[in-house]
Amino acid sequence: MPSPFGRRPGEARLCETYEDKGSDYAAEGTDAHALGEYKLKTALGMPVDDPTDSLKWYSEEMEDCTSGYAEYVLEQVEAAKETCTDPVVLIEQRVDFSRWVEQGFGTADCIIIADGTLRVIDYKHGLGVLVSAEENPQMQCYALGALELFDDIYDIEQVSMTIYQPRRQNVSTYEISKDDLYRWADEVLKPTADLAFAGDGNFLCGEWCGFCKAKNECRARAEANLKLAQHDFKLPPLLTDTEIEVILGKVDELVSWASDIKEYALQQALSGKEWTGFKLVEGRSNRRYSNEAAVIDAVEKAGFDPYEKKLLGITAMQKLLGKSRFDELLTAYIEKPQGKPTLVPDSDKRPAMNTAKNDFMEENDNE
Repeated sequence: MPSPFGRRPGEARLCETYEDKGSDYAAEGTDAHALGEYKLKTALGMPVDDPTDSLKWYSEEMEDCTSGYAEYVLEQVEAAKETCTDPVVLIEQRVDFSRWVEQGFGTADCIIIADGTLRVIDYKHGLGVLVSAEENPQMQCYALGALELFDDIYDIEQVSMTIYQPRRQNVSTYEISKDDLYRWADEVLKPTADLAFAGDGNFLCGEWCGFCKAKNECRARAEANLKLAQHDFKLPPLLTDTEIEVILGKVDELVSWASDIKEYALQQALSGKEWTGFKLVEGRSNRRYSNEAAVIDAVEKAGFDPYEKKLLGITAMQKLLGKSRFDELLTAYIEKPQGKPTLVPDSDKRPAMNTAKNDFMEENDNE
């Protein structure tokens, strides 16, 4: 029976032997979630404090990513209103699915509850592993938790689960009927979760390894990734199409594993370990103000304006004007550029792009 968590049950117990340690990647993701929560609550008219000044990892990229996330959620809310006059939007909602997984709970980034379709949306800021919503066990568990809260109140028939991963140009959506989700929970999730809690089973590597506490030192993970060495790190022109297709299926996890090894080695070096052939050096840094209030005061006293004016983003502008006024004034000036081409597995729900070759073939077919 496949594991609903994407790993063999024994790994759940192995992780308990490792202490929880934060990382720069996790800290950056936490900041991005906080900013996304703020933008989404602001757009929905919910009270919330602006966390921007306290975000250590804030950047223009994070600003753009979280604005896109807020806009996407608002689009889904509007879609929900087509079948339900009063959809409920929950942000950073704790969900409990312990009916199927002992001590099973989590926090869903966004849940939209409406008659017809329940929507669960998860924001992923990570750049390493491309995360798919297709039969994603975490998303399905969160959906079960949402159903525990609202299935008796709303007439829900379908469940839609979306991974929003902007730095990988990835918006992955998976839909399943409510009945099929409950069937999976009873026939697959619960039996395997019981095994995991008992500590039985073997190890199995995959994209879930990135969230495992033992990921840096796990020999099974190392052996799985080093199998790519059979290709001798040849350049693409020297590889067969079949070899390239095998590598494409594993390369994201390989890159993630290599990054985890580098981060682990760095943290060990900072703790005093000396790696043969390597040394710690100070990285490049940028200038910054040590006291912004003092800078503002000094520049204003000198007769200059220390501020820059910036056009509001689309989400903030729609909040300022209201949707109807926004549409009336600005529809003609809103465009959605074509996204950056990205190579993804066939299981991805997005339609395939037309390439120059496809366009040429279509023109010849029409002649």
